[in-house]
This record gives sequence, structure tokens and C-alpha cells, in this order.
Amino acid sequence: MATPPLSQQEIEDRLRDLPGWSLTESRIARAFRLGSHFAATAMVVHIARIQEELNHHSELTLGYNTVALAVHTHDAGGAVTEKDFALARRVEEIAPAHGAN
Repeated sequence: MATPPLSQQEIEDRLRDLPGWSLTESRIARAFRLGSHFAATAMVVHIARIQEELNHHSELTLGYNTVALAVHTHDAGGAVTEKDFALARRVEEIAPAHGAN
């Protein structure tokens, strides 16, 4: 069953609760800065585990001391859905433990 896309207003409302996240090219996205490459790598592994649990995957990019995510829902035609916000909220929950900002 396809996940229904969110309206522009619904997306904007949900983004207000996720500082640092923005709508970019029909995806919600955020970049984090960490203290080291090792810390960034550990965060990527943690995010990958969450994505497997949710069965919902983002574009996940590891830099030297950065982690960037961009996510939309394929089964909704590439639109932003509640699935994307569920993933974003989970990532926000774990980010402080990795020293991400």
C-alpha cells in the first residue's frame, strides 16, 4: 500500500518541530557536524540500523566530520510522507549521543 504524500502545509508544520531540517528538492534534509571522522562514521552506522528497523532509507552521506541525510518516499512517487518525518525524528533522538550538531 502506498504511503500518502503530505501537503506543503503539513510539511512546513512538521519541519517547525525539527530545527535544522529543511525541504530541498522534494526531500527533507539535514546535515550534522561531528567532532571527528570516527564519530561521523559511528552515527552513519547507527542511522543505517534505524533505517533497517523502519524499512525506510535515505540518501546518507558521510564526510570527514559530517553526516548528511535527504529523504523522500519512493512508494509515494518521491513525495514527502510521514515515513520521512518518522525517520528524521529518530535521527534527532540519537544525534546528541554522537555529539552531532
